[in-house]
Amino acid sequence: MRRSSAPERWLGPAASRPDGPTQPRRAQTEPFAALVAVVVVALALALYAGVLETSLPGPVDRDAAEPAADRVERALTVGGVVRPARLGDATAAGPDGYRMNLTLVTGVERRSVGPEPPVNSDNATRRVSVARGSGTVGPGRLEVRVWT
Repeated sequence: MRRSSAPERWLGPAASRPDGPTQPRRAQTEPFAALVAVVVVALALALYAGVLETSLPGPVDRDAAEPAADRVERALTVGGVVRPARLGDATAAGPDGYRMNLTLVTGVERRSVGPEPPVNSDNATRRVSVARGSGTVGPGRLEVRVWT
């Protein structure tokens, strides 16, 4: 007579081994194969992140006005004095791919060259000496506005 009412479970050939019955073997992965799989997944993720990063636009250089102001000042200056007549030619000194507005302000007048700048343009200002007439030099302010 049996002690349990549960049906007998077949344990397979392990039950007939001399060292006695053991638990049935479960599916296992070799450690080396698992390690290779983890490395492959990590490399695929790194490759995907690299491709994604190159497809995104780079950071925008928002400090375009300062170098542009330096170049414009050099283009306008002769002997340390800004010549207002050269203001129109100085727009060529701007950075490539950007639009630029130049404004020269003196105590008497205000000259501006270039399209009207938007509110969010990058600005730079330089204090300069401005030629006013024959032999007369006065203070002035050069304003450079750059935008895309």
